[in-house]
Amino acid sequence: MKVGIYGQFYHEGSGKYVQQLLDLLDQKGVEVIIEEHFLKLIHANEDIEKTYSHFSTFEELDNSYDLFFSIGGDGTILQTITYVRDLNIPIVGINTGRLGFLATVNKEKLVSSVEEILKKNYSITERSLICIKASTPNATLEELNFALNEITVSRKNSTSMISVETSLNGEHLTNYWADGLIISTPTGSTGYSLSCGGPVIMPKTSSFILTPIAPHNLNARPIVVPDSTVIKLKVSGREADHLVSLDSRIATLPVETEMTLTKAPFSIKLVLLEEDTFLTTLRKKLLWGEDKRN
Repeated sequence: MKVGIYGQFYHEGSGKYVQQLLDLLDQKGVEVIIEEHFLKLIHANEDIEKTYSHFSTFEELDNSYDLFFSIGGDGTILQTITYVRDLNIPIVGINTGRLGFLATVNKEKLVSSVEEILKKNYSITERSLICIKASTPNATLEELNFALNEITVSRKNSTSMISVETSLNGEHLTNYWADGLIISTPTGSTGYSLSCGGPVIMPKTSSFILTPIAPHNLNARPIVVPDSTVIKLKVSGREADHLVSLDSRIATLPVETEMTLTKAPFSIKLVLLEEDTFLTTLRKKLLWGEDKRN
């Protein structure tokens, strides 16, 4: 078995969990390839007592990998998909962070969970992505034009609202007067969109959510559309440029640039253990329906 590993040390004490994972994979005779920069961080981390110089490193992936381990939190998984892209490599998210909607493997159960995964006692959940094309050339968008959670247009260097002219399948929807507009996948429905009043959408639902950010119209509410919809946006405002974010990546575009958003032609595969269903995560992480009377 061949696995790739990528991670980030954002949380104190996470080094010992990285060591647990590497030691277990080593004991099981798994071929381990670690992202080059992350291996340097491992060697520099004081919590990790060993060196793992016998492991190979990668800068880019190919389709020869059986699994890809992402160590950190949901933000780390969002970075992980920029390596995995359309290679169909299942991602194992090990949560050493806080919330962990995507990174569902609990760090306290890391060893037992990974042992089950190596025995192939898991299922796969496929997550759709959204991609963007802009009428104005932009290097950031051309290299990585997709997002797992959401694509957001927002104001830049201004306290003034922007206008986001929006059409669906060629038909005018509205002009949102707001700080911005979030176009979210079902996966991203529990993220930024939820914070701005959007609904929670089950992962297998074939839909996008359009959620305005601080709209000045009282009747501007989130709307759910089929993910087969072609969404076109055009921003106008007082500044010459506006921001476009794809998960954690940010680009700058001139106002009046036409942006076309569609469902990406590939999906991301996440490894799911038997006890880690979406509804279980919803109850545990968001305290869904929590009530003293229950």
